[in-house]
Amino acid sequence: MTNFIFVTGGVVSSLGKGIAVASIGKMIKSRGLKVSVIKLDPYLNVDPGTMSPYQHGEVFVTVDGSETDLDLGHYERFIDIELTSMSNVTSGQIYSEVISNERDGKYLGGTIQIVPHVTDAIRSHIIGLADKSEADVVIVEVGGTVGDIEGQPFIETIRQMRRFVGQDKTFYIHLTLLPHLASTDELKTKPTQHSVQALRGMGIQPDAILCRADSYVEENVRDKIALYCDVLPEAIISLPTLDNVYKVPIHLEHEGLGNLIAEKFSFTSKRADLEKWEEITTCDTSNWPEITVGIVGKYVELHDSYISVTEALKHAGMFQKVKVNLKWISSELIEQNGIRDLFNDTNGLVVPGGFDSRGIEGMIETAKYARENEIPYFGLCLGMQIMVIEYTRNKLGLRNANSLEMSESTEDPVISLMDGQEALHSTGGTMRLGSYACKLKLGTLTSKAYGVDIVNERHRHRYEFNNAYREKLEKSGLIASGTSPDDSLVEVMEVHGHPFMLGSQFHPEFGSRPERPHPLFREFIRVAKNTPTEGDQQYLFDQ
Repeated sequence: MTNFIFVTGGVVSSLGKGIAVASIGKMIKSRGLKVSVIKLDPYLNVDPGTMSPYQHGEVFVTVDGSETDLDLGHYERFIDIELTSMSNVTSGQIYSEVISNERDGKYLGGTIQIVPHVTDAIRSHIIGLADKSEADVVIVEVGGTVGDIEGQPFIETIRQMRRFVGQDKTFYIHLTLLPHLASTDELKTKPTQHSVQALRGMGIQPDAILCRADSYVEENVRDKIALYCDVLPEAIISLPTLDNVYKVPIHLEHEGLGNLIAEKFSFTSKRADLEKWEEITTCDTSNWPEITVGIVGKYVELHDSYISVTEALKHAGMFQKVKVNLKWISSELIEQNGIRDLFNDTNGLVVPGGFDSRGIEGMIETAKYARENEIPYFGLCLGMQIMVIEYTRNKLGLRNANSLEMSESTEDPVISLMDGQEALHSTGGTMRLGSYACKLKLGTLTSKAYGVDIVNERHRHRYEFNNAYREKLEKSGLIASGTSPDDSLVEVMEVHGHPFMLGSQFHPEFGSRPERPHPLFREFIRVAKNTPTEGDQQYLFDQ
């Protein structure tokens, strides 16, 4: 029977609850057990697919085509699993489901209430994931903080879970902040006490408390929290800010959290095997060369908008033994002021995904600069389309070439709306979503990077390359190096003769892992590592 770990948060949001959950999953999996995860999000949106990146950060896409919370990316990267739509449940989904059932007469005329109808629906999703995944442990993260009014049905549901599955099958973890008071130079425990008090008022006594702080939480502070919150001293876990989030599983294991969980659920193996993970995340990087990768986009003010991209670059950097420094560049700034000296210190450029026309011309200028100066360029989804538009304008001479998304009246729509998208009016969950097969062209940079003929990658787009321009572009040097198996959709394009100018219609960043960097990111960083920046040509010869 499945065991359940429930993780709640208190005091403030953005404490890294998703990283903590992912780390717990890593520790459990390292003991040879099967793990699955579910995120309960209190917002009323059905999913984050229509939300602005400034509101929610990156939209993570699962293999089965669900648009989900970015925390699912953390779960997949740490635990090295592929999750599905079952792993992200929102209030919007739950209320839509309950109302639909009521309209269909499934409640036999009863009065519909939060308890039991909404809580029953939430519980059915949790149990459904456990049954479908056949996991030994399902970790349930409750989004937001204790006390948020919109999250109360989720809190009530996880309280009920102990009654439904048994006390020996449930473990409650509360993540809370210990603020540092400069005037007295101490960590304050009162916010944690109040947070736990609020949780207990809802019927949940935590089995362990993760104490987030900028520094290590000393024993005397932990003893105080244990006393006032009625939690065992050994279950008060210090979680300071670390220089690398991938060190969190190792830290929590050293703190004893893994053993606490193993003892609670009577796991056969109590010893975690994190040796390979520790080698990757704690290796000596002091002698590694440094490179700078520019990320040119429209949401660069909020780095979480591109979090899977930045993590994939880090994974590739670890593989190539190079420190990857990120330079965030607004494409709108390029439109306003030109490129000037923005790219002088960059060894490579990435243009990630996005929608609508804001900042597009700045991205096109970026692609032009990269092509003409032989700077490694990696275009993701929109970034590939940008590369195509730039090449068509400046190599084929079709100066008005554009995407129909950006200009419905363009004379040369090199990027056009996909078949079946014209009649759609809903913006939610209607794009080409999820994993699709891609056939690679032998002898291309793409094929050499992957080392296989067929790959499967995740998509999130509504527009595609217009095949009417394919023959002309290929003759001029822009090669379709990856297509759908029937050759009808162009998936990857690369510039022949360029060190690395490649764009993918899919999102390879979603499939990258610390222990298995994505092949395209791995190759991009390899080439960027050997690309001198302006005024640093000697760099190349020092390698």
